[in-house]
Amino acid sequence: MRPRGGTAPSRAKGKTVAGRTPGGGRWPTRSGMEHLECCARFLRGTLVRAAVRRYLPWALAASMLAGSLLKELSPLPESYLSNKRNVLNVYFVKLAWAWTFCLLLPFIALTNYHLTGKAGLVLRRLSTLLVGTAIWYVCTALFSNIEHYTGSCYQSPALQGVRKEHQSKKQCHGEGGFWHGFDISGHSFLLTFCALMIVEEMAVLHEVKTDRSHCLHTAITTLVVALGFLTFIWVWMFLCTAVYFHDLSQKLFGTLFGLLGWYGTYGFWYLKPFSPGLPPQSSSLNLKQDSYKE
Repeated sequence: MRPRGGTAPSRAKGKTVAGRTPGGGRWPTRSGMEHLECCARFLRGTLVRAAVRRYLPWALAASMLAGSLLKELSPLPESYLSNKRNVLNVYFVKLAWAWTFCLLLPFIALTNYHLTGKAGLVLRRLSTLLVGTAIWYVCTALFSNIEHYTGSCYQSPALQGVRKEHQSKKQCHGEGGFWHGFDISGHSFLLTFCALMIVEEMAVLHEVKTDRSHCLHTAITTLVVALGFLTFIWVWMFLCTAVYFHDLSQKLFGTLFGLLGWYGTYGFWYLKPFSPGLPPQSSSLNLKQDSYKE
């Protein structure tokens, strides 16, 4: 029976409608959150291990060499992924640093503040993104200059008929020519650097413990899933670059620059006192030093 006055029974104090926050916003439903947590557990188990951080650089270098040899000796037939206009290349790889920056920014801020509670330390750790931006900018500018100073403008892709009047790549392309120089693979560099940086930052998850009913848990879990899938995209497109694009020497230099950018920061500089530092974790410095000594 309905109570007098025709009003519905009032809800118990403190309870909220399923799928809604007290302020009226929406969180993932129970089943949706369970699927999200399942994905997060899988990604934690695969990407957060110390062995992944230790061997991923070697795996990337080996796959680059193997893919390049396959391209030279027994090229794969053309496919959707060999087209530079494929969705992953246009909307993800071309914006690789922007994707990595935008997802790591809240992840580093939330996890580091949750563990330390110190805004100063969080800002210090966020400066790793400024360092990464500087590495990205300097390397891409360097690659562009190398291609410019080693290149010439030709009348056809077969490199016939040099157009000496066109002294830059932009001018050459604007007049319908074809610029050919030593084009260091920016994809090999950036995908290597981004994948390794994400894996390094996700090491903090060893220490992060949150209440499942808290909104912070939902936010971090969502970021873990997003960063995990982004890492798989970077590795997959790195393999596609190895088997479909560029010469061996161009990919070799690109990958080496990516590895140097990662090792020069997380393997050397971030171990020093005056640096952005490593992600906070128990005995992080000792574990890191032992990892690189082996």
